[in-house]
Amino acid sequence: MTDPQNPADTPASNVPPAPPAYGAPQSTGSAPSAGEPQYGAAPPAYGGPQYASAPPAPAGPPAGDTYPGKTLGIVAVIVVFFASIIGLILGYVARSQSKAAGYKNTPAKVAIILGWIFLVLGIIAGVIITVVLVTAGANALNELCAGMPPGEYELTTGGTVTCP
Repeated sequence: MTDPQNPADTPASNVPPAPPAYGAPQSTGSAPSAGEPQYGAAPPAYGGPQYASAPPAPAGPPAGDTYPGKTLGIVAVIVVFFASIIGLILGYVARSQSKAAGYKNTPAKVAIILGWIFLVLGIIAGVIITVVLVTAGANALNELCAGMPPGEYELTTGGTVTCP
């Protein structure tokens, strides 16, 4: 029985030898036999069939090969979010450049569709804002003239107000 507090008292026969370094030959204390591979020797050849290498993958278009109008179409998609009319015009220009070269330009098509959508939404928002402001102005005028007899009144800022 061994004492866990004093590991030095363990017999040497119970301690396994340290494993050899990676790639180093394992020494058994005797010379390697004829069936064992030598350190640094080529691996044994396998008897399986040798196949030819696979054909190369098909090459895609070169990285720098872009079609006309592609970059302008991408710019149009970005611009359409900030200025719908300018993005719409750029989209049409990019599409015509690509069409003349015989290519489809999806970013230009997206810019045209978004340009029309944002333009219509902008017009609707403009009409709504105008109606709200005119209504607010009319309500302010009615509130100002409330309790006053009809006629023209001069404001302290120098303007005049005509109350009905």
